[in-house]
Amino acid sequence: MEPRSLPGWLSFLFARVLFPGAADADTRVRRGSLLLVLLLPAAILYPTLDFHLLEPDEGRYAQIPKEMLTTGSWVVPTLQGEPYLDKPPLTYWLVALSYQAFGVSPAAARLVPAVCVHLTILAVYLIGRRSLGERAALWAALLLSVAPGFVCVARLLLLDGLLTLCVTVSVLCGFEAVRTGVFRPGWWLAAAVASGLGFLTKGPISEVLLFVPLWCYGMLSGTSARVRWPWYAVFFAVVFAVNVPWYLAMYRERPEFLGHFFWQHNVLRFLQPFDHLQPVWYYVPILVGGLLPGTILLAALGWRLVRGDAGGSPAGGFWLLAGLWCVFFFSCSGSKLPTYVLPAYPFLCLAAGEFVARTRWNTAASTRLMVGGMAAFVLLVHHVGVPWYARERSPFGRPELVGRFVADPSTAVVCFPRNCDSLAFYSDRSDLRNVRTRDVNRLLVACHHRPRTVILFTHRESLAGFRQAIPPSLGVVEEVSLRRTYGRGLLDTLFGVTPWGLCDVLVVEPRYHVPPKE
Repeated sequence: MEPRSLPGWLSFLFARVLFPGAADADTRVRRGSLLLVLLLPAAILYPTLDFHLLEPDEGRYAQIPKEMLTTGSWVVPTLQGEPYLDKPPLTYWLVALSYQAFGVSPAAARLVPAVCVHLTILAVYLIGRRSLGERAALWAALLLSVAPGFVCVARLLLLDGLLTLCVTVSVLCGFEAVRTGVFRPGWWLAAAVASGLGFLTKGPISEVLLFVPLWCYGMLSGTSARVRWPWYAVFFAVVFAVNVPWYLAMYRERPEFLGHFFWQHNVLRFLQPFDHLQPVWYYVPILVGGLLPGTILLAALGWRLVRGDAGGSPAGGFWLLAGLWCVFFFSCSGSKLPTYVLPAYPFLCLAAGEFVARTRWNTAASTRLMVGGMAAFVLLVHHVGVPWYARERSPFGRPELVGRFVADPSTAVVCFPRNCDSLAFYSDRSDLRNVRTRDVNRLLVACHHRPRTVILFTHRESLAGFRQAIPPSLGVVEEVSLRRTYGRGLLDTLFGVTPWGLCDVLVVEPRYHVPPKE
């Protein structure tokens, strides 16, 4: 019967033209496949976690949990002794627990996102096989394991690795709850728990990335189980139960947090961005390179879809829909960073994995060659490239130049105009104060009341402007520049002439005695 409405045409196109096939019925977990999914990501993720912290994010997210352990305050995160209200605390808690278990180090901190990446890959295989079949899920897990934009970025000390795990498990479980046409409450509750943990990681993004593709799939496939409204109430009750205890405790300590976090860092950053402004096509080149070799397979899948002979299953269509929704949603946001789109990688790999499993790509030597070659490339990057790059770009990459300036806890250290938190981490200090450009006069006044002040300039133009503002009553005792050149313009462009987060160091003293402030 020919459809007579737009929703009917869309459903016909989805279920009868683009994805008319059936998923592979063989969903057994194979020992060899499971062993491969355990060992390959482990070899890529874990051996080289102890490279230098990168500014600004890794320094910040290593220092906050360290201060949690020092102060014993697990409710209000602090950075350099000041409340840090930008994000919820789940990542900080896990890193602090890792510090307690393995000692305070960059490797212990990065162990948390590395484990999250590994668990995401395992979830893609173990849960993804239920909807796509074992072979498709294995290919999806392998493609995700070697995707450089995923394994190289998500294992850094950022919030996005944990968020991607939560979103992936939530969508996998939510789809299992409805895909057979019979609602399964256990999977629904598991999706709610994972979604709640995502909320405790970075806010309500988990729910947005879950419900839209589920609703669209229900409309397009016509086979999805209907979720009655009491189960939505149960879902959000679980999310609230996971989050409310900390949010209430935080509100009691810092009432300004709710407005600052939900309004400024969620609503305004999406609708009226105040940082990280990028064009709408920003994620296209990132995904093209970051998904390799999956990009090639997705391009082949897209060509088959255009021709109308892809033959994929509705489940494969759902994973493509979920991945494209992630890309579309983050592309609509005015505030963009490469890490924001990480939740799209597992879903796009699931779609590519099914395409491989049902086509000649499954037995082609080129497929194995691409996966093996990319695995070798990622291993080389992790063992050689990233440690070298991190050392070159770290503020503490040359400790003989910088360490002595922050070693004495009795000497005031000021970061101008941005934080340099990795130096605080390595020097075991939590009193490095940050002064913005607009407050330079206040900094100059404070320097008169200290015997000595070390100023860390975290922007390459800051020192020149500061020199013009120094009054005759302050003297420059020492100046050190961390600028370096590689002798080639391309390397200077790619790797920068100064470390991220620190460009110059200046030590100033008052030329005459001023009594300290009371």
